[in-house]
Amino acid sequence: MLNKYEKQLYALFRIIVGFLFLWHGSQKLFNFPPMHPGMVVPFYIIAIGGTIEFFGGLLICLGLWTPWAAFLASGQMAFAYWSVHGLNAILPVVNMGELAVVYCFAFLFISAYGSGIWSIDAILKEKKLKE
Repeated sequence: MLNKYEKQLYALFRIIVGFLFLWHGSQKLFNFPPMHPGMVVPFYIIAIGGTIEFFGGLLICLGLWTPWAAFLASGQMAFAYWSVHGLNAILPVVNMGELAVVYCFAFLFISAYGSGIWSIDAILKEKKLKE
C-alpha cells in the first residue's frame, strides 16, 4: 500500500530516530532537557555515551556519514543493554531495556540501508556525480 513512498518513509524514519536519539546525549552532555533529580550517571557514560548519542544522533538525523554513525550507535545500544539492563534480567520487558533494543536494531538497519534521500550524503553524492 505504501510501497511507492518507501524512500520518503525511510528518510522520515532515519530523521526521527536520529532526532530522538540526540536528546539522550543532550541530557547527558548539557543537562537539557534536565535529567530526573537525583539521577547519578557515571562520568564515562556522560563522556562516551553522551557524545555518541548527541553527535551520532545528529549525524543520523542529518544523513551525514550515516552508515558509520548508525553502526557506532547500534553498538553503543547493545553495550548499554548488556551492561545495564541485561544484568537485572534477560527479557527487555522485565529489565526496562526495550528502548535500548529498539534503538540497537533500528540503528543496525539504518547502518545497512544507508543515508537514503533527504540527506547530506545524498546531496554530496549528487554534487560529486555532476563534477
